[in-house]
Amino acid sequence: MKYAGWAATTATLRKAGFSDRVIRSAVKNRIIIRQRRGVLVLPDAPTDLVSALVANGRLTCVSAGRHHGLWVLNEPLVPHLFCRHGAAKGYVVHRESYVPTEGPHAVTSLADTLLHALRCLPEVEAAVMVESAVTQGRTTLEFLRARVPGNRNGAARRVLELVDGSADSPIEVVARLLFWSAGIRLEAQVELAGIGIVDFLLEGILIVEIDGKSHLEPRQVKKDRFRNNASTIGGFLLLRYDYEALMYSPDRVLAEVLKVLTSRGGR
Repeated sequence: MKYAGWAATTATLRKAGFSDRVIRSAVKNRIIIRQRRGVLVLPDAPTDLVSALVANGRLTCVSAGRHHGLWVLNEPLVPHLFCRHGAAKGYVVHRESYVPTEGPHAVTSLADTLLHALRCLPEVEAAVMVESAVTQGRTTLEFLRARVPGNRNGAARRVLELVDGSADSPIEVVARLLFWSAGIRLEAQVELAGIGIVDFLLEGILIVEIDGKSHLEPRQVKKDRFRNNASTIGGFLLLRYDYEALMYSPDRVLAEVLKVLTSRGGR
């Protein structure tokens, strides 16, 4: 049942060879829980999945992201639910399904999750989720683009134009879109002689590195110091930013980047 999505219908268990007597015994001994008529769940099933089943729906959009192993920039204040019928109070409700999930799963298919995100979330948040799936090789931009045709999906297609599959982390997507928004020419994950692969090279002269938690480790600090020196020797400028700076002070980050580029005639 865990492999099937933490839940199963009585009919599914019967088809798998479990008799009604075995199912009743499992319920009695709390090996499984009868969540509602015809639907059984494991006792340790995640609460958000159980809530989705109770609401007769499936988690989708940003609420399904982590269940699919995708990057999620911000956790939603209100859960997102795919539900064909009913009000589903307390949820952001999505009605359309593009690639349906079969069975009692409490999470929409990866395709539906991404397509709902494209049509619902702010640009950066949607781009982060799609970039994650593309980077993992689990979908393609062509597949998604073909499922958002027409004028009403113009915003979704614009998000797809922001995805290139080069990021190693969600915050790199945030940084890339920030620099693109200012019209800065950039190369991502570019290898420079004597330095190695850098996160971004802006206008051919400014290296921007995005520091994660690993950059606080002594071994990584020494490696970063070497790369910093190599960058200067190679004639490049260098700026480093962490998650907090890009998420909470993007205007300051962009102002500093533009100031450095302007001072060196990069713009």
